[in-house]
Amino acid sequence: TYNEKLSYRVHYGFINAANIKMQVGSKPLTVNGRKTYYIKAEGKTLSTFDWMFKVRDKFETYLDQDALIPQKFIKAVQEDNYKDHDLVYFKHDKKSLYSSKVKGNMKMPQYTQDIISALYYARNLDFASAKIGQEYPLNIYLDKEIYNLKFKYAGKQIIKTDVGKVKCIKLVPKLVVDRVFKNEDDMTVWITDDKNKIPVRVKAKIAVGSLKVDLTSYSNLRHPFSSKVKK
Repeated sequence: TYNEKLSYRVHYGFINAANIKMQVGSKPLTVNGRKTYYIKAEGKTLSTFDWMFKVRDKFETYLDQDALIPQKFIKAVQEDNYKDHDLVYFKHDKKSLYSSKVKGNMKMPQYTQDIISALYYARNLDFASAKIGQEYPLNIYLDKEIYNLKFKYAGKQIIKTDVGKVKCIKLVPKLVVDRVFKNEDDMTVWITDDKNKIPVRVKAKIAVGSLKVDLTSYSNLRHPFSSKVKK
């Protein structure tokens, strides 16, 4: 919903390394003739961690209000000396996209997501009758590639968090095995077991250690945070 704000802290091993903020804009924006939610996600390492690996990442997506597919995506990444930028327009009716990294248009499966829109799309799925191991397919564009991915439902769990004890739905995304991930199931995501389906925790094994992302604050949710366990 408009103005929703979610904040997270990122642990690298035992070190408090970074903060992530995700925010939905205050009003609809029109892209490709469609009304969209403007969503911004920013990741920034703490000054105490910058000496080791400095990150200033920003992702923006314009998510179609009705179809829950991206109309536009912007990536601006700075990680130590590495910088990268991409501007993408999705043409779902033509099964193609324009990327500032690619000459001409690039073919894609219809309703392909970007890495931020995919999260908000998944939050709108109904897991009420899901069975453990049930899989959900997802096509995602990133860096001139289309990844035919999926994630599976792994049951329910109550976890302790910075915002209290929370009833969660547990999801396991299928990852791309590369220089970051050694196995396709090296990440687990916990989302609230209510109508909001906020990501509460992400744990991942990576080639050089482990990452843990935890929700620290939230505001302007569409629905009551009813999955929080009352004392």
